[in-house]
Amino acid sequence: MSVTLTLHTQPEVPLEAECLSPDRLATLDQAGIAALPVLHGNRNMTVGDFFSVDGGKDLTVRIIGDLGRVKHVATGMSGGHLIIDGNIGSHLGLGMSGGEITVTGHAGDWVGPEMGGGRIVVRGDAGHMVGSAYRGSKVGMRGGEIIVHGRIGNEAGNGMRRGMIAVAADSGDFTGVNMIAGSIFVLGRLGARSGAGMKRGTIVSLHDAEVLPTYSYAACYHPVFLRHYLLRLRQLGLPVEEAHLGGRYRRWSGDSVELNRGEILLFAG
Repeated sequence: MSVTLTLHTQPEVPLEAECLSPDRLATLDQAGIAALPVLHGNRNMTVGDFFSVDGGKDLTVRIIGDLGRVKHVATGMSGGHLIIDGNIGSHLGLGMSGGEITVTGHAGDWVGPEMGGGRIVVRGDAGHMVGSAYRGSKVGMRGGEIIVHGRIGNEAGNGMRRGMIAVAADSGDFTGVNMIAGSIFVLGRLGARSGAGMKRGTIVSLHDAEVLPTYSYAACYHPVFLRHYLLRLRQLGLPVEEAHLGGRYRRWSGDSVELNRGEILLFAG
């Protein structure tokens, strides 16, 4: 049977719960899940101190409650489906390689940092550093998909190497900074200095935006490949209109301080 965890005691300080991942819970019964260790500030505690547990030994896990103070959920997740029925704290899906995470509320900073596969869907907003590299690391997101139905903060896709990030609303500043490859779709407005230090990859926005002077204008055209991506995003529930599928896009090439092989595509109508 599926596993349901319901928050009964709100953490007073951030709670680190790396163990809350479907692939880790799949072999455990109800008592085993409740006994898993978590870190509450500097105190060692258990899952059962904060959550009531129903069910066990299943790859579908639902966590119910406002988890805004719960961090590192689904670290290293490799399979299964995690449903978070509420908000979630920072570092969700760190280094995950497979499976799917669905968040019905908002997510904190560092959604899917350095992830290598799988999918994260956030129905609300997400914070800064979505799909990014940690400070001092050269490579961020290596694969998979991150879909945000609201807004995202600064530095989404920092150091991104592969995969896709898609956001239905606006992005913060430095979207795709130091991007190595991959694709970022912003259906709202791009923040300032997007694509700074970009080596390769594609950033798409359905609105006009100010482009860094280290980018050069290339053409206004209809990119055939883009239609397939946008159809996929519409299947995932993002607000893609018919005009976006067949429209023309202004292409900017950059960043010239790097390899100058990246591109920013801005919808032109």
